[in-house]
Amino acid sequence: MPRVLTPVVSGWFAGDGDDFHLVGTRCSACGSVFFPREDVFCRNPGCEGGDLTETPLSGTGRIWSYTDTRYQPPSPYVTSPELPWRPYALVAVELEAERIVVLGQAVPGVTVADLAVGMEMRVVPGVLHEDAHTTWTTWHWRPTGVAG
Repeated sequence: MPRVLTPVVSGWFAGDGDDFHLVGTRCSACGSVFFPREDVFCRNPGCEGGDLTETPLSGTGRIWSYTDTRYQPPSPYVTSPELPWRPYALVAVELEAERIVVLGQAVPGVTVADLAVGMEMRVVPGVLHEDAHTTWTTWHWRPTGVAG
């Protein structure tokens, strides 16, 4: 029986393959863009408030900062006793159009030695964890020059 694909956080990303993108919200009054998405009110302190609409975010940006993880993160990150936890690269990417910074894991196999501030990255579908019945999906950052 195939595993069911389930987003780790519903509504934060959509699409598949080349159509994969993060989903944010945009304020109709001030134009501010938010990720994670905001569904209640505009978080811009200078805005008097407007309607928030779902908006797909640009799929590329440049590394603003990065680091590697040397500790096991809290939930929803899951590890298995059969598969020990392994460090991974955590990347902060400033989105090209929105100019907001979004954190995420680098694709498996990309380490901090492969990264540099200013490097162009693309958001791609990723897997956070798999169990017998479910593949928990998320997003990853991939350097644009790396196939994957």
